[in-house]
Amino acid sequence: EGGWWRVHSLTTGRENYIPGKYVAKVYHGWLFEGLGREKAEELLQLPNTKVGSFMIRESETRKGLYSLSVRHRQVKHYRIFRLPNNWYYISPRQTFQCLEDLVNHYSDVADGLCCVLTTPCLTQCTNNNSRTNRVPPVVMRNKNFNWRNIHRHEMIEDTESTLAAMDDSCLSYGLRESIASYLSLTGGDNTSFASTRKKKAQSLIYTGSKRKSALHLPPTYYED
Repeated sequence: EGGWWRVHSLTTGRENYIPGKYVAKVYHGWLFEGLGREKAEELLQLPNTKVGSFMIRESETRKGLYSLSVRHRQVKHYRIFRLPNNWYYISPRQTFQCLEDLVNHYSDVADGLCCVLTTPCLTQCTNNNSRTNRVPPVVMRNKNFNWRNIHRHEMIEDTESTLAAMDDSCLSYGLRESIASYLSLTGGDNTSFASTRKKKAQSLIYTGSKRKSALHLPPTYYED
């Protein structure tokens, strides 16, 4: 009303009026309009913001285009180009019909960016604030126990007879399940998982047959 907006603070719960020029429209939780580069860096560097938090905003240097801002060791800005057919891209080798497809792609794999996109900016701050208002769980402690008295087979076996025999022990059912899951994971062979992670982290792309293969350099990205 009259260039002023009534706003509600998620932190204090108070309401007040602020000038309309300090308000930015947010779409999809990650698309910001009317937000500059400096303000984007300020929001992405809030204490509760984690690595991979991001936003898409209007570019200040190129009107009509967008920029992707990502929280990493520092805030990185990537220019989003628009083709004549209104498709978007950050790297020319990968184009997207809409910004939502672009976000979904880089949320699955970094594909040359500084990191994978995780959570839209300000979303996790709101979630953390709602969690702080919850009543903390009540923790009841019965008595101390000695880890040396707990046998490995007691934590791994998941039969009813084993669970019944451990009812008098100091380990709760949830704790036994957690430890059993951990031991089953650490006891297996993790080489396949490690190799999968390593392959996914590589930004080099190999093409060609078994006899002859070509090595391509990572895609070029333009920082805004």
